Amino acid sequence: MAVSPEKSRPSAFWPLAAIVVPLVGLFARIEMRGVENLPRDGAYVLAPNHNSEFDPLVVAVAVWRAGRAPRFLAKESLFRVPVLGAALRATGMVPVPRASTSANQSITAAQEIARDGRGVIVYPEGTLTRDPELWPMRGKTGAVRLALGGDLPLIPMAQWGVQEILPRYGKLRFPRRSRVIVEFGPAIDLSEHLATPSQPATLTRATDTLMARIAEMLSGLRGLPAPAERWNPSQHGQNETGRLES
Repeated sequence: MAVSPEKSRPSAFWPLAAIVVPLVGLFARIEMRGVENLPRDGAYVLAPNHNSEFDPLVVAVAVWRAGRAPRFLAKESLFRVPVLGAALRATGMVPVPRASTSANQSITAAQEIARDGRGVIVYPEGTLTRDPELWPMRGKTGAVRLALGGDLPLIPMAQWGVQEILPRYGKLRFPRRSRVIVEFGPAIDLSEHLATPSQPATLTRATDTLMARIAEMLSGLRGLPAPAERWNPSQHGQNETGRLES
């Protein structure tokens, strides 16, 4: 695979990758599919499913192996953690405030990164899935809002197997090296939504399309039919964010 222009440039990712890639390799044998769907250069929004606290590391390694630098929208609180916060800033991660009044600031910052030709990884569920069977749950509109706002390719991503390494809200299983499959899908066609990119109804419809596509891809990885409807935490008395209490 040819090295992408982004990955060929010196950056803070190289020393981090020298540590993180071998470390993740101790736990995961990552099988990558659909790598050709991730743009080799230029801006994009990547939207993965989220079923384990460990899967951001797998997503980051997969994106790096695909030739791009992995940049996430990350919780603002992480930027205040010593060492970690400095690493997040050095690699161009984007802080996401919990306060809704500050959310537009994060979207603006992410759009600036995208305009510079860099990709952004956004978990559309916003937190670990609440679905008991680990299917993608109802999505939030952040990934779609960013893609529509910057007219950026929206790439769906499905991953499966990480839950065998670290179950959702469970304990790390070690020594264990599990097979993890990561698939990049073709960009979602958002053309019908471009005329009204900021309307709530538009954002909801486009997000439903995205989540259905991720669920379809995950169904292929798992060999099981996905639920016809996404899990809605509010209908089951669950909080939208924070740790899921059993």
